[in-house]
Amino acid sequence: MRSLTVAATQMRCSWEIEANIARAEALVREAAGRGATLILLQELFETPYFCQDQLHEFLALAQPLEGNRLIGHFQKLAKELGVVLPVSFFERAGQALFNSIAIVDADGAVLGVYRKSHIPDGPGYTEKFYFSPGDTGFKVWDTAAGRIGVGICWDQWFPECARSMALLGAEVLLYPTAIGSEPQDPNLDSAAHWQRVMQGHAGANLMPLIASNRVGTEPGRNGTEITFYGSSFIADPTGAKVAEAGRTEEGVITATFDLDAIAQQRRSWGVFRDRRPELYAPVLTLDGRTTARGAA
Repeated sequence: MRSLTVAATQMRCSWEIEANIARAEALVREAAGRGATLILLQELFETPYFCQDQLHEFLALAQPLEGNRLIGHFQKLAKELGVVLPVSFFERAGQALFNSIAIVDADGAVLGVYRKSHIPDGPGYTEKFYFSPGDTGFKVWDTAAGRIGVGICWDQWFPECARSMALLGAEVLLYPTAIGSEPQDPNLDSAAHWQRVMQGHAGANLMPLIASNRVGTEPGRNGTEITFYGSSFIADPTGAKVAEAGRTEEGVITATFDLDAIAQQRRSWGVFRDRRPELYAPVLTLDGRTTARGAA
């Protein structure tokens, strides 16, 4: 039996960056104190979600992986507590900017970086202004907590991302997120939809899934604001929610899984045995018919 306790956190963010880091650290310590060895912090927690405005000054927030102060801080914390910490950050790499996550293992080592593949662009979520589409491809990492796959926010709406990580051998799927109200439609509440899509990924791939979102209302610079709806959750291998945070409060949720028992369940269920990849060519196109070479 390989027992793994996982945690999702959620918190408010302000322009007091040191306070954000301290709050994130406190939540990680709380999660570790409750036995978690794989702990997920939300997307871009170092600052407010700046992507609701298109301002050149925010481009200066991007920092390289090498010598990154934020990542260094959580490397020390991960080593101290013996926990695995995916750390979301705004990455500058040469002339390119990415929405990235560094995978910090329980000994404090950075195992690698995943760069967000799917970049949204809509009212309040204008990420294409800031980020290039990720060039790493989907990845998994062998960590002290097992083999994990991490997507970032908008990636979670794409089943191809989750299935690719599962095929690469992931045992747990993780999605740090920043999602809330829609400035163009105050009556639109996507929280339940957001959860159900990821619950489907857990159930379809028979593996636990952790989602971490932020809470609080963050004003933009142009008279808009987004109220993030929290609702961070952990799903079991059937997609059922086994832990869920509220919509407004900061906090930590945890759940414990037997990874060996789940692996046996995954093998015996047959969804990977019975795959027909030779029939999935339409997935490699945009319109379902035209290949990248332009041939019908």
